[in-house]
Amino acid sequence: MNVSTIDFSRRIPAKTIEADIDSFHGTGFIKNYIPVRSEATPEALKAAYEDMRAKQQNETELLAAIKAASAAARLAEVEFHDRVMAMKETVRGQFGSNSDEAQAVGYKRKSEYKRPRRRSA
Repeated sequence: MNVSTIDFSRRIPAKTIEADIDSFHGTGFIKNYIPVRSEATPEALKAAYEDMRAKQQNETELLAAIKAASAAARLAEVEFHDRVMAMKETVRGQFGSNSDEAQAVGYKRKSEYKRPRRRSA
């Protein structure tokens, strides 16, 4: 396989890939095509095209799976948060805002807040 000297650390633009596919399909209309380079043979081009399409399909399937997993995780996070908030409200309702139990679940004791001071005019 001949690797281009151009740095392709970024994806090739879709417009360029589509033009390459059109060129590949266009070789089917060329009579007496005899390539000098082994990577330019119709068989090598077809194998590379099929490999690219298979990997693109795999990428698309994996991206869909990632989106589904992300949505499921987000939903689970929201559900967990809602349940924790319900638990905190229950603890505060059962034991009071100034209790050790309320402090244990993350609330600040009411007595720890600074009292508002009057400002002198």
